[in-house]
Amino acid sequence: MIKEIKNENFENEVLNSSVPVLIDFNASWCGPCRMLRPILEEITNDIDDNKVKIVSIDVDGERILAQKYLVSSIPCLVLI
Repeated sequence: MIKEIKNENFENEVLNSSVPVLIDFNASWCGPCRMLRPILEEITNDIDDNKVKIVSIDVDGERILAQKYLVSSIPCLVLI
């Protein structure tokens, strides 16, 4: 399952993660984002959590994070 990230838990879940984190910046109204989501869910189910973590950030609800990572279009994937 892909964890939803908010500004409050971003540092703990992403920046302090012991494994690489793939962030999916998206929005509920975005068609391509909705098409990408099942693919990311499938990848999440197939990989070991100890190797990489996949998380999701709603750009409408978390504008500060989207601006910080220079998200100019969605979907946008960022690997940290």
